[in-house]
Amino acid sequence: MNQENLPGQRPSRSSALDAHLPDWLVRRPLLWGWLWGISWTALIVADEYIDFAGWAWFILVACAALPSLGSTLAILHVTPRDQVKVPRESVLALFFVRFLALVAAFVVWSVSVVISASISTTVQTLAGDSEREVTALGFKLMAALIPLVVWVLWLAFIGRCAWFLRRLRGWRQFPTASRVPQSFLRGQPRLRKTVVALAHPGLLLLSAMATSLLSLFLGTVELTLIALP
Repeated sequence: MNQENLPGQRPSRSSALDAHLPDWLVRRPLLWGWLWGISWTALIVADEYIDFAGWAWFILVACAALPSLGSTLAILHVTPRDQVKVPRESVLALFFVRFLALVAAFVVWSVSVVISASISTTVQTLAGDSEREVTALGFKLMAALIPLVVWVLWLAFIGRCAWFLRRLRGWRQFPTASRVPQSFLRGQPRLRKTVVALAHPGLLLLSAMATSLLSLFLGTVELTLIALP
């Protein structure tokens, strides 16, 4: 007998949640996850024409990513690092991945140097010789760049999570061979089945990364440099 459901004891909140999950969600969680993500994506597109509040795209992207991202974070939180290591990885593959990482880091550093020089020249041109105006314009420009930097880091975070999900549970809705720890949601099979299905790498990429890219391409993220008088 389950310790949580002894006679004379009320079932725990987690057990009650497992028992009250709707059957349509448990049977096809990935389908409903796709429909959820597509619905919020449609609202992001509609935002371009309806003209919601300027910060509405943050809420739309967060809502689109909520089921898949929440399930992903719950699974990755309880998964040890060694569960997602590639078995029998060759030394050549290890070195090649490190080589690509170094190349990418060098490219990012080079781009940042060029952008920094361009920004410095632009600020100096706009603000003139006034040190106070140069400092003020520099701070304004950095404040404007923060959302863009956070957006890029967000995309990298989602891509990394999807990469680990692919190793951890594969691409099936209900994976037959999964590395998700057995202790995860033990005693709650319906909830575990739903959460593992929603933590799908493809669904995560659509609901989080694709909606973020769509928001940028539709012009919801703008960087404006205002010249001081």
